[in-house]
Amino acid sequence: MLTNQEVAEGLLEKFGDQVFDFEEPYGLLTLSTTREEIIPLMEFLRDHKNYQVIFLTDITGIQYPDNTGKEYVVVYHMHSFVHNFRIRIKVAIPASDIHIPTATGLFASANWMERETYDFFGILFDGHPNLKRILNIEEMDYFPMRKEYPLEDATREDKIDALFGR
Repeated sequence: MLTNQEVAEGLLEKFGDQVFDFEEPYGLLTLSTTREEIIPLMEFLRDHKNYQVIFLTDITGIQYPDNTGKEYVVVYHMHSFVHNFRIRIKVAIPASDIHIPTATGLFASANWMERETYDFFGILFDGHPNLKRILNIEEMDYFPMRKEYPLEDATREDKIDALFGR
């Protein structure tokens, strides 16, 4: 049985301080790395003779607009069918340089997941063979999951501010 401790120690041994922020929410091994190390890290997990983390379950993005220098986080979920072991890997990137390498060379399934993440967050996957919108229309000039819009419609007149604690 593959344990979180065993994999965490193996990653620390191989990547040192390039892997950090280890957590285990709900028993899921979660860690962070850099955009320079994400592809080597995923390749290591996939090709390791004991870990066999061969399935890329999901890629998505998160935006933290108030987290200066780390406004966007790309999140990867991977799974080892052999050990029924799952891992979450996070990579924080700044809004001023919203690039990350593509994982399509390691996992064919990354193609659509990266396109979806681009489509909704505008994260650019360098080296992707066909990075274009997948669910939204091409003419869309914004990314709908970004927090770049007011949470309320300022033009509404049917709300009384006093009732909302303002």
